Amino acid sequence: MSDSTPRRTPAPGRARKRAIRDHAARAGVAYSEAARQLESVGLRPGETLSSYGRTIYPIGSDPHRQLLVERRERRSFEERVSDTRRAAVLPHGRAQHLVERFPPSRGRTGSGVGTLYHGEGREELLAMLYIVTVAESPGLLPEVGDLTWIAELGEDTALDTACADIDREARRLLDQEPLVLWSGIQKALDLAVHSADGQIRQEAIRQTALLSTMMTPRLGYAGEPYVPGLPVVGVRQTLDALLIVADDGHAPGTRVRLLTPPHDGRWATIIGARWGSSGPPVGYLMWLDGATASLSARPEDLIVLADQETIPR
Repeated sequence: MSDSTPRRTPAPGRARKRAIRDHAARAGVAYSEAARQLESVGLRPGETLSSYGRTIYPIGSDPHRQLLVERRERRSFEERVSDTRRAAVLPHGRAQHLVERFPPSRGRTGSGVGTLYHGEGREELLAMLYIVTVAESPGLLPEVGDLTWIAELGEDTALDTACADIDREARRLLDQEPLVLWSGIQKALDLAVHSADGQIRQEAIRQTALLSTMMTPRLGYAGEPYVPGLPVVGVRQTLDALLIVADDGHAPGTRVRLLTPPHDGRWATIIGARWGSSGPPVGYLMWLDGATASLSARPEDLIVLADQETIPR
């Protein structure tokens, strides 16, 4: 074809069919269902309902975080095995692994969202949550031998599967009122300090000292005392992203568009997920662009904007 030959543009019907096929593949639904969704909610190219698919590492405005995520994807097999060996050690090893795996991220400029996956003491609170979970539900703790064997595969997701129950229970604890959570942690640590397992006992002693430090009043810039408290929000977001790896959904930081009044058409950022006893999130907590407070929505009431994942999966 010469440069002077008029270029053909795809017929509207052909473009529509291609958009339906693409959406059906992304959402994992039948062609007819994909067509219905496109027509009923006005999905644009590359968009999906938040009921489908997953976003683990949303593309944000923080190039440093994206660099860390991409670098992690390029680890050698030896580096992956070293990391999974550490992640197989509960509670502190897995806590360290998760904090590094989901680093802090800044929200988009103008969105009203500050830093996600953040908070001094995230690693420590995660370890405490595992101690509480083991104290309250010892049957959820995977066998050490199984974890050791799985760790040699060097696959994060294989280890996630083995730890799925204890990870979900740790996330459930964070839905409690702060005072109830703090009381439960203190009680579990008091028990663990007297554990017959030397490793658990030593870890409990360390975490008890850290908890005391985290809950000790400090002086602010104005000289007024304050208690930093526990980094609940950052740890909650970390566990939200972790559970989404296996169960699908969209991690904090994902950009969405609302479908229902009075906010239909407005853009927002997911800042948290609501979970049932199993499966993907049953709802999301969001921050509307320019808003002063968060709001919640069902998955079917949100559209995930196109090209949201840092690493295509």
